[in-house]
Amino acid sequence: MNITKLPFGKTEQGETVDLFILANNSGASVKITNYGGIITDIIVPEKNDQLGNVVMGFDKIEDYYSEAYKKSMPYFGAIIGRYANRINHGRFKIEGKAYQIPCLPGDYALHGGNVGFDQKVWKTEDEISDKIVSLTLTYLSKHLEEGFPGNLEVGVKYSWNNNCELQIDYSATTDQTTNLNLTNHTYFNLNGFDGDILGHEVIIHADHYTEVDDRSIPTGNLSNVNESCMDFRMPHKIGTRIDLTEGNGYDHNYVIKEFDNTLRLSATVTAHESGRKLEVLTTEPGVQFYTANYLDGSLSKGSVIFNKRNGFCLETQHFPDSPNQPGFPSTLLKPGEKFQSRTIYKFGVSQE
Repeated sequence: MNITKLPFGKTEQGETVDLFILANNSGASVKITNYGGIITDIIVPEKNDQLGNVVMGFDKIEDYYSEAYKKSMPYFGAIIGRYANRINHGRFKIEGKAYQIPCLPGDYALHGGNVGFDQKVWKTEDEISDKIVSLTLTYLSKHLEEGFPGNLEVGVKYSWNNNCELQIDYSATTDQTTNLNLTNHTYFNLNGFDGDILGHEVIIHADHYTEVDDRSIPTGNLSNVNESCMDFRMPHKIGTRIDLTEGNGYDHNYVIKEFDNTLRLSATVTAHESGRKLEVLTTEPGVQFYTANYLDGSLSKGSVIFNKRNGFCLETQHFPDSPNQPGFPSTLLKPGEKFQSRTIYKFGVSQE
């Protein structure tokens, strides 16, 4: 087990950033930069034991703030906060006081506002043992940053082991009551970006998803997946029913069955071509299943072009627009409390 630290260039503002390579004893590795906590690569074996990268990302920091990237803003591999997903009109009230978050043209806030955690330079601390390597990122989000109340101290710890498990531990404290919803926005392709992900077979352990309007804002209702294109309780290929979805493909928050704040399996994805399998475990109540519906081929890494439906996301989270939906699990964090959440992305090889 080892960690390698390399220079990764500078941000638009001239801040120096680094790239950390967390490697296990088999050579499988995760690459993470402290710019946005972005996972740039996850290199794991396929059925013939060949190692290959399975996530969308870049080799140069400049690609993460290029004009093409800003235009599509896919949030490749980044920590998302303070609030992952959407907040209707960018507004919510806490204890009777209204707060306004910057909005997109559709009149909703997305992924924390104009400059979220994905564009911040985080402090780092690494740790190595015989069985695990870890990189802890910390950041102080000051009161009213992007409109959110309270000075928020955030920690995100990435851990990698010999079983090719990437564990992400989120933690936070605040000095004023605030809303918080953290996730990671990695795009996966278990075939290593040799084509799209429509042949990937998916299981999602959810009987319901959060119903949304034409702007993808929750209505407050939970829709049953039964007898619909949204049903992944039994394994289905992504492409089998994707054209039956409302909108441009899958971009929906699934309600994890029997949520009780404990770590549980939320989803499994298998790519039979490569033999790779991904299991997603989380303590969160929801997972956003997204099929890269808005990539248009304008972004690339070497000869690999990132096109529509060439990747998928499984973003573990609280529900979209929870600050305005009293029936959803609360995203409020109060002074004296400590937010803690864990997600594990476990990579393996299917025995089928």
